[in-house]
Amino acid sequence: MSAEIIRVELGERSYDIEIGAGLIDQAGPRMVPVMAGKRAFVVTDDVVAPLYLDRVLASLDRAGIAHGHVVVPHGEHSKCFAQLEELTETMLDARCERSTMVVALGGGVIGDLTGFAAAILQRGLDFVQIPTTLLAQVDSSVGGKTGINTRQGKNLVGSFHQPRLVLADIDTLNSLDRRQMLAGYAEVVKYGIIDDAPFFAWLEEQGPALIDGDQAARAQAVAVSCRAKARIVAADEREGGVRALLNLGHTFGHALEAETGFSEELLHGEAVAIGMVMALRLSARLDLAPPDDCARLERHLARLGLPTGLSRQRHWDVDALVHHMAGDKKVKDGKVTFVLAKGIGRSFLTREVPASAVRDMLAEFVAG
Repeated sequence: MSAEIIRVELGERSYDIEIGAGLIDQAGPRMVPVMAGKRAFVVTDDVVAPLYLDRVLASLDRAGIAHGHVVVPHGEHSKCFAQLEELTETMLDARCERSTMVVALGGGVIGDLTGFAAAILQRGLDFVQIPTTLLAQVDSSVGGKTGINTRQGKNLVGSFHQPRLVLADIDTLNSLDRRQMLAGYAEVVKYGIIDDAPFFAWLEEQGPALIDGDQAARAQAVAVSCRAKARIVAADEREGGVRALLNLGHTFGHALEAETGFSEELLHGEAVAIGMVMALRLSARLDLAPPDDCARLERHLARLGLPTGLSRQRHWDVDALVHHMAGDKKVKDGKVTFVLAKGIGRSFLTREVPASAVRDMLAEFVAG
């Protein structure tokens, strides 16, 4: 499979997303054209390192790139001040210079943490994303959002720092378990709900094969998702308007993640899946979207095994969820910015949502 190249057009900060098989072993040569020097520093986690670190380092050797690396603990809890401090100190100890290319090898946590470290170290180092999960390949590795979590919420401390290159190796998806694949798949579905109804229809047909390992379907889904995100990011790099559409399901999803302590009890993609259902249910409650479209989304997610409602193993509290949502980054003048929909493929932004409608919808989910 030859690599498909998608350009993110941001003037002097433009970069390519390369999508294909076998890119892990070609990382070094593909990085050389965007490097200011001949030195790299790779950041990965303790799950990804045994699978891909040696192969990436070997590719750097073949390209004549000197390198260092660090392995951090996996999981959402690594997106914190303590881990950021440890990482930046390690990079400084390794004598990372302004010409050093930082490499984020892993999923969304590694990409967010590493990108933020690159953004603030010596006032900004170039970095490359090598996303190894479906979620990272279709979402977090593209667009330059980097950051960490705090006790007040998710990604509330961070920076916009665009990568110099994204290498999405489809082969790395073979190492994911079904739950991780499905968590990433929720972000793929998001693009269909936002503004691409034909893509959602395609996913209804091809989604099961994609999850079960169809390489062509996986490559197609990643490419369509990345083209959509590249287009939106190029139009609104810093989320002043249309880019906020990419947060479909996230305002609710982040509240659910915060309530579960950002633990593996609820993965990010699982929270987004539930959040998208909440967004369409709220849209239907406000007579904006046809109830049939909401049901269609729920059927598709449930068919593949993604959650569409709240776990009965935990006590959920509407007040707590509303509190988390009030701390969302997209709050303006005290009002939460919601991504709602007039139907599949017709999402829009609004801050004019009655608080009572939100609470009633959440109460419906809490009640099961």
